[in-house]
Amino acid sequence: METLRRITDSFPRRRRPGRTPGKAKGKAKGKGKGKSKSKARPRDPSPAAPADPELLDMLRRFDLAWEYGPCTGITRLQRWERAQALGLNPPASVRDVLLEHRDRPDVTYCLWHEYPL
Repeated sequence: METLRRITDSFPRRRRPGRTPGKAKGKAKGKGKGKSKSKARPRDPSPAAPADPELLDMLRRFDLAWEYGPCTGITRLQRWERAQALGLNPPASVRDVLLEHRDRPDVTYCLWHEYPL
């Protein structure tokens, strides 16, 4: 029986010049003792507690329902209001949730928000 192989096994491994084997990047001895050089990331504006999975599932289904028009480039509330103005009768429960959690990006923005247009 043959062992499973990865596609990267067929390529020769190269060492970067100037690095000694066995030392991890940024772990040199004696440099910066006691000091952390980690870059501070901007803090996520969303609250610590994640939203209810059932609530997010309902909003995901709203995003995927094409009968209310496209959802990219606008917030969920803007999409709901546009669908209402066009007489498409979007679910009122979606609007209630969006107004209740309007400060949370995972609720405010559509499923495709993080993908570039």
